[in-house]
Amino acid sequence: MKKYLSNCLCALLGAVLASGAIHAQSDQANLVHFGDLLEVDVIGSYEYDWRGSLTPDGYLDGLDTIENQIYGLCQSEDALSAAVQKELAKTLRDPKVAVRILDRSNRAVAYLSGAVRSPKRFQIKRNVRLNELLVLSGGITDRSSGEISIFRPANLNCTESRRSTEGQFVKASQPGGAQTFNIKISDILRGDPAANPEILSGDIVTVSEAMPVYVIGGVNVPQQISLRNQLTLSRAIATAGGLAKEGNSAITIFRREDRETRLIKADLEKIAAGQDEDPVLKPFDIVDVPQKGKPKRVRPPVIDKGIPMSSTLRALPLRIVD
Repeated sequence: MKKYLSNCLCALLGAVLASGAIHAQSDQANLVHFGDLLEVDVIGSYEYDWRGSLTPDGYLDGLDTIENQIYGLCQSEDALSAAVQKELAKTLRDPKVAVRILDRSNRAVAYLSGAVRSPKRFQIKRNVRLNELLVLSGGITDRSSGEISIFRPANLNCTESRRSTEGQFVKASQPGGAQTFNIKISDILRGDPAANPEILSGDIVTVSEAMPVYVIGGVNVPQQISLRNQLTLSRAIATAGGLAKEGNSAITIFRREDRETRLIKADLEKIAAGQDEDPVLKPFDIVDVPQKGKPKRVRPPVIDKGIPMSSTLRALPLRIVD
């Protein structure tokens, strides 16, 4: 069932992408970024030609045939051609200049991680939106909390982010000009353009994972369950396949509170009969269903959370979007 829902989600994202939900995009991918290799070609003269990149301050680095430095970050090829031509006109008669971006491969990569099937780094060479990268990452898994955050560092891209007039995603300013956006997956699936922003070089996109609850012991399918929408004990047991033949309805919930572990007792039969309340579970609760013939636990077990040890963003596989 989980695999089916996850596949449906991926298919829906693909449908949104194919349906033309991507509207007019900016040309920011064609502007000069940090890491680009640039060429200045002065027509008919080799002496004034130049090839290089930007300084950390965003100026053309090493173009010493002109009097004043030229700011190149986030400028178009045409704008830079005009600026260089204006400077060279001080010493040359009617110069003709062409500025080109030769190599975009050293731009900052974007990252997509969290509750997706295949977290990746993306080298972005054209305009691309969030839903396309989600599809390229295999779609969202069933562990998603339903929200996506985008952290946008300052100075790594050339588009100023704006708050949606519809209020579908929220921009939060960070120190140094960085920004964070929070987006609901349900809004993407509805095809809302405001929830499907363009992803830029340097963006860090995280599909948030729901907090886990663990159901262990005498159930048919012991497992970790993603905590959503006021998950109750009886629903968690049902999600884990129900009580196994050897399962006992007298259940213990181990709940971590500050530095202490609290034991909560519940009886599934009394809950079903309406004699007891159905407790609402909290993040990281361990639901222990005792098994007949085995002693009850008095201490919480050690849970293998199944989190891969590696996961620095730099270790993610790289995909080029061109």
